[in-house]
Amino acid sequence: MIAHSYLLYIFGLAVIFGISSLVISFVAASHLSKRGTKINYWDVRFHPLKYFRQYRELTIEENGKPGILFHAWLVTMSLFAVCIISLIVSVVSISAGR
Repeated sequence: MIAHSYLLYIFGLAVIFGISSLVISFVAASHLSKRGTKINYWDVRFHPLKYFRQYRELTIEENGKPGILFHAWLVTMSLFAVCIISLIVSVVSISAGR
């Protein structure tokens, strides 16, 4: 029973980090749009790296360093990946124990 609550906890964290990275992607796309870059918001969900590359270049040009949204997106996507990997490992180990 403890294993199932652990899985729900990890799944919940993965959902939170996934939604956070999606929101950060849209905010960065909005920042690009305000600076004159044409944005396809449907495409932002499926190709965020394309827009974050542009966002990073734009903020380096403006401020001399990447913007905070770039770092926030990297952190949330990294944590999302860690949660998904640990979820897969947990499910495999639980099903192997049965």
